[in-house]
Amino acid sequence: MIEVKNLTKAFQKHEALKNVDLTIKKGSIYGLIGANGSGKTTLIKHLVGIYKQDKGEILIKGKKVYENNPIKRSIGYIPDDFYHFPMYSIKGMAAFYKKMYPHWNEERYLSLLNDFELDENKRVAKLSKGMQKQVAFILTLSTMPEVMILDEPIDGLDPLMRKKVWKYIVEDVAEREISVLISSHNLKELESICDFIGILNKGEMLLERDLDDLKSDIHKIQVVYKEEIPKGLRKDIHILHEEKRGTVHLFILKGNQEKIVSKFHEYHPVLLDILPLTLEEIFIYELGGAGYEIQNVIF
Repeated sequence: MIEVKNLTKAFQKHEALKNVDLTIKKGSIYGLIGANGSGKTTLIKHLVGIYKQDKGEILIKGKKVYENNPIKRSIGYIPDDFYHFPMYSIKGMAAFYKKMYPHWNEERYLSLLNDFELDENKRVAKLSKGMQKQVAFILTLSTMPEVMILDEPIDGLDPLMRKKVWKYIVEDVAEREISVLISSHNLKELESICDFIGILNKGEMLLERDLDDLKSDIHKIQVVYKEEIPKGLRKDIHILHEEKRGTVHLFILKGNQEKIVSKFHEYHPVLLDILPLTLEEIFIYELGGAGYEIQNVIF
């Protein structure tokens, strides 16, 4: 559904994106993560046709996006800062969207308005940031998009509203097989709904992986030996990070889990546990954050 091939973009002498490849399948939720300044928003603005690439290709449904209005009308885009006309009410913004998007669903709009308990006669400018974000979701979902591009979509929403928003998105993916890209710093929530993850680092795509496959390749192991860690243990294993807390040694490792565990057992540990690894930890260690403190370790 969405294909990005060798995308490169420079602003003056700064190369913001470098030969980026990205693929989002139909009926998939793709989480785009990266540190501040990694190029996420620049990439998103190419996907929705705001920026024209210097090099490479951006295709949605096999067609180029830039200056292609029919394709743009199939995209539901929610930026970090929702744009609205200063004097318009929710009702006025809905009328504008209705003119712009041929598949506008009035029945869905009214149903969403009721579910989010918003008064359509309220001026959008008078609403809080969180309520404006709710309005953005109501309007975007009512256009019945085939593709949704979301840049920090839950920023400013309370936990109840976040849960409600994710519910509608997941339902649309399941029922209408829309394709969704979400860029967010809230990795815990991305982990709960995304099936594919891309990590952008300094304008380059560090990796693109199915989330389950990604988790199967990086492991957190805590181990206790009677004495110090055996000298031969570190041979032939890819250690991303290690630390010692009392008698317990904690390792973050990359590779085949069975082979890694077998290596540890060669030296007869007193205790060996494989701990669950979060998307946040994977993100930190893929970016080489060996100096970061690992949280929520159970000893």
